[in-house]
Amino acid sequence: MLKASEAAVVSRVSLRDVNRVIDEHILPEAFISLDNGRHVLAGACSLITFYFESARRLTSEERLSTIRTAEARLARARTLPWSALLLEDWTVHHEFLTIDLMPFMRGASERLDDLAAAREVVTSSADILGGTPVIRGTRVPVHDVAASVSAGNSTERILETWPGLDREKIRLATIYAEANPLRGRPRVLGELPEGSVILTDRRVPRRTKAG
Repeated sequence: MLKASEAAVVSRVSLRDVNRVIDEHILPEAFISLDNGRHVLAGACSLITFYFESARRLTSEERLSTIRTAEARLARARTLPWSALLLEDWTVHHEFLTIDLMPFMRGASERLDDLAAAREVVTSSADILGGTPVIRGTRVPVHDVAASVSAGNSTERILETWPGLDREKIRLATIYAEANPLRGRPRVLGELPEGSVILTDRRVPRRTKAG
């Protein structure tokens, strides 16, 4: 089972959309757990992707019917590894419609592999920055890297700032941060993490309201 934020990454939708499929019972209850937070069966992420990506071509009724038809098939295969799931027939026939869910299964499988790789590249220890999640083998906070990407900084600039990283670690850092968003107010940065380089110290003056 995946946390709702992780399911959003694997499904390639927003966290709001994941909560919607839970609250509106779009996703079958068998694929959801509400114990100790909201969790979604990893395999069901393919159905979440299908529901939203097919919205322009299929009606809500057609999409829901497809999900209900695939429900029994996915429930039988829920104990199988992804390699076995991708060998199953994911074609759904509904009246005059024939829908192939395999592309959604493959996409979810690839993003699940990325999520697993992101977990491996990140570590947390009380001895390193008080337990802040960092890129393994460095003292670089993973959420700082993701924030730099979100701010529009180029990969080259990020690599100049944190020479201990590479392009793949930057990509996986953004995936990890999206799947594990920080809670509460953003922390105030003090000293730069070890290995960081200041590229500019330009400050923008605060604008004041006209009197």
